[in-house]
Amino acid sequence: MSTASVSLRPGAVLADLLPASRVRDIALVVGGAALTGIAAQIAVPVPGSPVPVTGQTFAALLVGTAFGARRGFLSLALYALVGMAGVPWFAGGTSGAGGASFGYVLGMLLAATVVGALARRGADRSVLRTAGTMVLGSAVIYAVGVPYLMAATGMSLSAAVAAGLTPFLIGDALKAALAMGALPAAWKLVGRRG
Repeated sequence: MSTASVSLRPGAVLADLLPASRVRDIALVVGGAALTGIAAQIAVPVPGSPVPVTGQTFAALLVGTAFGARRGFLSLALYALVGMAGVPWFAGGTSGAGGASFGYVLGMLLAATVVGALARRGADRSVLRTAGTMVLGSAVIYAVGVPYLMAATGMSLSAAVAAGLTPFLIGDALKAALAMGALPAAWKLVGRRG
């Protein structure tokens, strides 16, 4: 199947442009987990918050969007399970479940699935739709991460929002802007090659 026919096929995501095989899917899942683990090491502490700013959320949303819901979910599930088993590739070289920021890891697993499903419906092909997809993915991460932060630390809702959401909004906007440029541009490039 040519690149042009795959790119025009309804329901295709960027990863589908590679020749289909189990080896491809396994490599994508492992690569997506590794990319997320590497991006998590880009961590900047936030004063007053147990949650750092990382590249991990961008990687998780990019993996979900580029790979689709199933491979995105499997990549983030592998990332979470291996980190829980002791590999120090959560933010700042940590591992294990139960830390104050572990809820964000769980949120990323769900968000990768959601944005992957949206990408299969073409949500990564235009700047505006990509922006909406990234905003929704970030909202899913916070919807899981902030309540987990509350439970793990005993913070009130307002304190958890102040420590685990508000300081990250500008960074999320920058990450969304990167995705808004990269994903539609990748589809345009693929269309020109086809």
